[in-house]
Amino acid sequence: MAKNYRIGQIVPSSNTTMETEIPALLRMRQLVSPEDTFTFHSSRMRMKKVTKEELAAMDAESDRCALELSDARVDVMGYACLVAVMAMGPGYHKESQRRLTQVAADNGSNAKVITSAGALVNALGVIGAKKVIMVCPYMEPLAETVIEYIEAEGYDVTSHCALHIADNLEVGLHDPAKLPGIVAGMPYQDVDAIILSACVQMPSLPAVAQVEAMTGKPVITSSIATTYAMLKELGLATYIPGGGALLSGAY
Repeated sequence: MAKNYRIGQIVPSSNTTMETEIPALLRMRQLVSPEDTFTFHSSRMRMKKVTKEELAAMDAESDRCALELSDARVDVMGYACLVAVMAMGPGYHKESQRRLTQVAADNGSNAKVITSAGALVNALGVIGAKKVIMVCPYMEPLAETVIEYIEAEGYDVTSHCALHIADNLEVGLHDPAKLPGIVAGMPYQDVDAIILSACVQMPSLPAVAQVEAMTGKPVITSSIATTYAMLKELGLATYIPGGGALLSGAY
């Protein structure tokens, strides 16, 4: 039966990518599953510079955003800032998801909140990866924070490339066409998967198919992992052409 689903996103105020890539993926899904349609609704938390201080202040606004989106009776919410969650300490995605889901429930909504941080680490488990390499836009201290978080979940980040971009608007302007060349210079041969964008703001979707073809490895990105988690939460099939291995329908 045809149904329209309302997709809510809690996003940093300077983010432009998750409101681009997740709708793009779900539009591609409509090519093969036209009976399901989607509308997109966002609430914003102030953040311009990707620093621990701004991330912590931003995370404190997430409850307000969940409350606002629950007013719209969205069907699922995604907390679309990976590093803000990971900077709060290992395993924080579980606490964040529980708390924000309760905020929505207290307002009469049954929408579950997922986080891009939780979606990413869960996606690695879904595809059976243990060893990964990672590309991220962060300054090195935050890159190390992300690595520690992923490794605390049981995965081995054997190599990473941090692009040292502190301004979040600049992160959103990074050319995804550069990503295959970056990965080509990394030791990807013996890993199980590639995290092509460990950041919700760094565009990567146009490069996913090329990097998978070039390396023969499954590619995970924050937007792909979040889309997969949303579809699973909604009970919908996860096949999206052009969405990489995770959205190939195999999982």
